[in-house]
Amino acid sequence: MLRRGLMAWLPRFGVVLVVLCCSLSVLYMLACSPGGDGQQHSFPGHKSPTGKEDYRALLHEREEHQQDYIRRLKGQIGQLRAALLERSRQLKSLQGQSNSTLGGELDQAPPRQTQAELTRFLRSQIDRAEVQGGKRLPSEYAAMPFESFTLQKVYQLETGLTRHPEEKPVRKDKRDALGEAVELGLEALNRPKDNDSARVFSTADFIEGIYRTERDKGTLYELTFKGDKHFEFKRIVLFRPFGPVLRVKNENLNLAHTVVNVIVPLAKRAGKFQQFMQNFREMGIRQDGRIHLTVVYFGKEQMREVKGILENASRSAHFRNFTFIQLNEEFSRGKGLDVGARVWKGGNVILFFCDVDIYFTAEFLTTCRLNTQPGKKVFYPVLFSQYNPSLVYGHRDSIPPLEQQLVVKKETGFWRDFGFGMTCQYLSDFINIGGFDLGIKGWGGEDVHLYRKYLRSNLIVVRTPVRGLFHLWHEKFCLEELTPEQYKMCIQSKAMNEASHGQLGMLVFRKEIEAHRRKKKANI
Repeated sequence: MLRRGLMAWLPRFGVVLVVLCCSLSVLYMLACSPGGDGQQHSFPGHKSPTGKEDYRALLHEREEHQQDYIRRLKGQIGQLRAALLERSRQLKSLQGQSNSTLGGELDQAPPRQTQAELTRFLRSQIDRAEVQGGKRLPSEYAAMPFESFTLQKVYQLETGLTRHPEEKPVRKDKRDALGEAVELGLEALNRPKDNDSARVFSTADFIEGIYRTERDKGTLYELTFKGDKHFEFKRIVLFRPFGPVLRVKNENLNLAHTVVNVIVPLAKRAGKFQQFMQNFREMGIRQDGRIHLTVVYFGKEQMREVKGILENASRSAHFRNFTFIQLNEEFSRGKGLDVGARVWKGGNVILFFCDVDIYFTAEFLTTCRLNTQPGKKVFYPVLFSQYNPSLVYGHRDSIPPLEQQLVVKKETGFWRDFGFGMTCQYLSDFINIGGFDLGIKGWGGEDVHLYRKYLRSNLIVVRTPVRGLFHLWHEKFCLEELTPEQYKMCIQSKAMNEASHGQLGMLVFRKEIEAHRRKKKANI
């Protein structure tokens, strides 16, 4: 029986052996045979020296990219863990919970539990945002638009005279955020388990992205890259969640004895100063009362008129908190403000750098005090700039009183977000930052220079529109003595101050409108 079984298996074993030998021969021939001249391979050939180098370089590049991705991932995990633990400590200190707070649990939790808590938190933020699906909205006005971007530009729907349909991201935080999103998208595409080809994706494959930030949830990114074939694309969706709201501090502010020193540099313009003093007397003296006025006058022309207006207003209002300084030199706004600030001898005080064509309310003076803090905060309000009343209201006889003109509407003015001349800051901060650049003469430039210095400091710069600060319209003249850059800035400012886009359009197309009106009247 055994012999008969062996005799039955021998032919089968021989067939298997023959098939195996044939297969080895075929594989040997395929491996050793040289490729034709016109033959192309998806991967480099094994026997070609150049192919070996290319293949090794590709493997080395993939390995380096993978190691770099691992290092980045470890760093991000460490940063998230440190941020979570720091937030836990803040919760413990601010809320007074010593044993039962979330922070205490996370601080004492093992690494796996900490990572699980972090994962659940991030997932909850994603679930709250419109990432996996849409949300029902009450109307079209509740929809939050996206902004789209490429590697060079950002395309936005924000409105305003200084906004543009497209911009190059000049703010470092925006550039860094968008650049980081693209890098993370490339890392996701180049993961070995996700990348099923030998291709290494780079920034050249990035087509465009869209992003949207929801204040209570986070920022959503959708990135589109080129695919392996024509009309094929790869999309990466990223989400940067925000954490819960934490109470940082609870302050009691007493502003009863906080004085605001209003500093006004001036040359000529006695009529405008008369109007300014009417506003100062009503809002600063009668309604507020905790205020000082410093006038720095350049030259001698109209000096007696200006000084007389100041003295008459002080006598009628029983107001003695003013300083008048006269400088016999060419007008320089920066020099005037700098001199006016440094002449103060009454201890630390809030400086309000102001122009003679500014109208402010008592409410603004309170806002000025609330948004300044020595050694911590300076205030750069965005004021509302008035259009030419003759163009807004038509005929001069129909122009209402000034107080009725000062309303925040798109037909009457615009947010002057390109100006940084009106600002509130403590004297100590102004001295420590180095004051104005006194080398700048005439109009413009000194305010931007000071603003940039504060942006580079450790102080918080509060920049926000305020409804109690107005720039009154006046005809602007650009002097020939200005430098080309200053003259260009002056012309741009002049062009922005006349009327809204719609009102200027009515002036440009006035002849067409009149022709249409006459034609319709003739057909009646």
